[in-house]
Amino acid sequence: MRKTVVIDVVGLSTSLLEHMPFLKAYTEKRHLATIKPMLPAVTTAVQSTYLTGQWPCEHGIVGNGWYDRTDCEIKFWKQSNKLVDAPKIWDKAKQLHPEFTVSQMCWWYNMYANVDYSLTPRPNYLSDGRKIPDCYTFPADLRDYLREKLGDFPLFNYWGPTASIVSSQYIADASILTDQRYHPTMTFIYLPHLDYCLQKFGQDMEKNRKEMLEIDQVVKQLVEYYEAQDAAIIILSEYGISNATNPIDINRLLRKEGLLAIREERGLEILDPGASKAFAVADHQMAHIYINDPSCYKKVKGLLEAHPEIELVLDREGKRQHKLHHSRSGDLVAVAAQNSWFTYYYWLDDKKAPDFARLVEIFRKPGYDPVEMFMDPKDPFIKLKAGFKLLKKKLGFRYLMNVIPLDATLIKGSHGRLETTPSLQPVIITSEALSSNSIQATDVYQVMWKTLNEIPFH
Repeated sequence: MRKTVVIDVVGLSTSLLEHMPFLKAYTEKRHLATIKPMLPAVTTAVQSTYLTGQWPCEHGIVGNGWYDRTDCEIKFWKQSNKLVDAPKIWDKAKQLHPEFTVSQMCWWYNMYANVDYSLTPRPNYLSDGRKIPDCYTFPADLRDYLREKLGDFPLFNYWGPTASIVSSQYIADASILTDQRYHPTMTFIYLPHLDYCLQKFGQDMEKNRKEMLEIDQVVKQLVEYYEAQDAAIIILSEYGISNATNPIDINRLLRKEGLLAIREERGLEILDPGASKAFAVADHQMAHIYINDPSCYKKVKGLLEAHPEIELVLDREGKRQHKLHHSRSGDLVAVAAQNSWFTYYYWLDDKKAPDFARLVEIFRKPGYDPVEMFMDPKDPFIKLKAGFKLLKKKLGFRYLMNVIPLDATLIKGSHGRLETTPSLQPVIITSEALSSNSIQATDVYQVMWKTLNEIPFH
């Protein structure tokens, strides 16, 4: 089998290549195709489709989060690979080639996967409430090796207001170190950097110029290293990010119709999904709507279909057509119109917003919150306050990093819908010719498999 590396440059589309000198020159000498967007065009679902060659209705990853109907909880960003209900490309490779090994560097559902080497962000949550940057690796001593060489995993540069190139650079460096130590046959590398600026600023090339040049250099480092190892290189993305300046507060819409159940605790409001007649799990430009009271089904469907910024409302047949008919999916699935995206917000008065709303709390929020990338711009002392809170953390005191605004209009870009503009669609770049200049998401599996089994030509 041929040594192969798959580099996931999140958010990459042809609209950006002109502004990335290395990737532009690299792509001109190779083969590029767009990948037709799938529903949902979000990280965990798309990665699972690439790795299994199957649709969400088959592998079960219907979004970055969903409602667990058994324990009545909304769960986002879970990490166990057991959640993916389909064999991955490495399972097939290991079965046919016992000598095959694989390194999985920060692609999602990385924990307890049937891989030989892995790295994934995994903070330590201390009993006094502090969150300490850390990571999970397999084998376990790989973490110690990477920490010795690179320092602690830069968790606070991986997501949140201080997200930066530091995290993608760490992942790239860790990937090279892991390759040098173990020499895996296949490596998957996740570079999230463009995700931050494109959601913050949309397709604003001037505001994103610095970030595009930064990730371009990281890709150059990886390509040059793996070319020296005679590896086949596949560069791809999960989705492109388009301008989206109109937030849709879908849960507020349902609440005003008396469909949400809200508990008040210490004067703050908490969504109670198990007691709600209907509620939405918002995930970028898609939302799963779960209906506990079947008598409300027609009312909810009509309410969503009448909304001018909702492009599609998928019922049972619609989910089947879009290959989303899985038990984890909502009873209805809403897809935002162009230039729109869904918030998770459910409170009607910001004074009653839950305490986690102003924090980076990806596991506690009942939906995805891109506003976590901002510190409150209306507070002139916000950086000073954040610095004071960091000092309290270093001194071992309890602290609450409540610096996140509640203004969804700050977001200027999103993804998740079936993007129709080719220049904003995800891409795949390979050395070998592709079957078409536009392929299905499920075809990526076959491209990777064919590349892996090629005999290098010299």
